[in-house]
Amino acid sequence: MKILLQTTIPYTADDWNISRFSKLTAHLRGSGFDVTGRDKEDLGRIDQSDFDQLWLFAVDTGSGLSSKECEAIARFNQSGRGVLVTRDHQDLGSSVCTINGIGAAHHFHSRNLDPDPTRRQRDDQQTREIDWPNFHSGQNGEYQQIHAVGDRHPLLTREDGSTIQWFPAHPHEGDVDAPASDSTARVIATGSSKTTGRAFNLIVALDGNGKRGRGVAESSFHHFSDYNWDPRAGAPSFVTDPVGDEVVRDPKRLDDIKRYVHNLATWLGGGRR
Repeated sequence: MKILLQTTIPYTADDWNISRFSKLTAHLRGSGFDVTGRDKEDLGRIDQSDFDQLWLFAVDTGSGLSSKECEAIARFNQSGRGVLVTRDHQDLGSSVCTINGIGAAHHFHSRNLDPDPTRRQRDDQQTREIDWPNFHSGQNGEYQQIHAVGDRHPLLTREDGSTIQWFPAHPHEGDVDAPASDSTARVIATGSSKTTGRAFNLIVALDGNGKRGRGVAESSFHHFSDYNWDPRAGAPSFVTDPVGDEVVRDPKRLDDIKRYVHNLATWLGGGRR
């Protein structure tokens, strides 16, 4: 199973470059997957590659993907291969919303707005320069408790058969939802705002039903970053939010995100025709 992990920006030392996802890369390789990690390279022919999965970390400010690349990613998925697309707050990574299929699961501040007006309002109140969507699930370095929605999805199952409960937290997560146009898509997990207590969507799974590959849309790439698995790894200088120490004091709960990553790579690979 060949997995490509790619950011949507060229290498920039003081930004969310692919080296800031090294723990994820190492964990996948340790689980037996063939992983290539890289920063922005042209994805206009990704459908002609031999990769089985694309994990796209949309860390750009809105222009990270061209229309040609979005079309190629859609063809890649339509050929039966798995795609994870994850972004963050406001308009961060908003170029992904033009990917046919999975792009519709992502809502931003100025593109593909959430049809629910109650989700088009500021949630995180601490970082005033970041506007909605910015759901506050906790500080970087803390955990958030997640909640399975409906019948528990295989992505949320621990090795012992119990349900995954803990994800790394982030103070301003993005907005995802199951597109009304896709009957194979459903929200499988929610988090809770530490500001308002209201639920927000964390993960949307798109099954594909054999007509295309499987897909997953996630509210924040911080679920996968080194900084959120261990804040001692550091972050770009523009990250000024307060930092918690729960993951340092209680690293055992990281087993849940690591199991989820294993499940994700396995499940995304299972829809190939």
